[in-house]
Amino acid sequence: MITLRKGEAELQATLAGIRILVLGGDHREVEMVRCLARQGGEVYTVGHRPYPGYENVLQVESLGPFPEAIPKVDAIIAPMSHTDSTGKVRAVPEEGVTIWLDDRLFERFPPGTPLFIGKALPVVKETAGRWGIRLFETAEDDEIAVLNSIPTAEGAIQIAMEELPITLHGSRSLVLGLGRCGLTLVRMLKGLGVKVTAAARNRAQLARAAEMGAEAVPLDALGEVVPAVDVVFNTIPALVLTRELLEKMPKEALIIDIASSPGGVDFEAAADLGIKGILAPGLPGKVAPITAGRILGKCLPRMILSALSSEGETPAKS
Repeated sequence: MITLRKGEAELQATLAGIRILVLGGDHREVEMVRCLARQGGEVYTVGHRPYPGYENVLQVESLGPFPEAIPKVDAIIAPMSHTDSTGKVRAVPEEGVTIWLDDRLFERFPPGTPLFIGKALPVVKETAGRWGIRLFETAEDDEIAVLNSIPTAEGAIQIAMEELPITLHGSRSLVLGLGRCGLTLVRMLKGLGVKVTAAARNRAQLARAAEMGAEAVPLDALGEVVPAVDVVFNTIPALVLTRELLEKMPKEALIIDIASSPGGVDFEAAADLGIKGILAPGLPGKVAPITAGRILGKCLPRMILSALSSEGETPAKS
């Protein structure tokens, strides 16, 4: 019987009988494992420390060398922080453990096995494709992305408060991109009394920003906006703050780039011009790992059950 802790009554034993392999991760995945276990999942971990009190969480390392002793599982979960360009998992809780998403690993699973990962880089897509492993990019799931926009925005604002010599209240902030994180940032900044300008290409997103009380401008009008900013929050994962635009910015301005790789700022040009730029990806796992882990623990069961059903979900594109 699964005993739910106080405040987690919404968690049900929805994963009973489902075997899940968790490959590394950071503090988010540690909390996620606890959530999955409380929902009845049989969780096998690689690169994690023991989970006292969770009899249905087992360390693969105790069964033999990795990956020879991998048990039969229904689904695999790799970290939200995913891998480097060679397929090496970026984050592993247990020091000294290295995990590769490579042929040696994938050949051990039957075709069709679902693998959930924050973002599947080309090397992982190619290798998984050779062995028929189905990829699901968790960072692209709308529910996860919207919920993660909260700790992301809070983290970005925290950085701004620590770095700026002025209060955010009354400051002039520019938010680039009005997707999930951008709109959450606009809302939070407005709540702090910030004079917010929001820039995007999408007219509907600009209309939403205007409805929220921000000054909404198209990206091609940034040259008219940047000379008067105190802080810029970028969420666009493509170069948008070029040297030409940076040359128009005040030297005292602060840039915080929270976009996924490759980001959207010419940091070399910013350094040349004496403008401080901070690249801050993966903020949920850094500023609120427990919250971020619980988001995964809430959303992944739905994704796992859907992937294991006859209908399934659309895998990540190769």
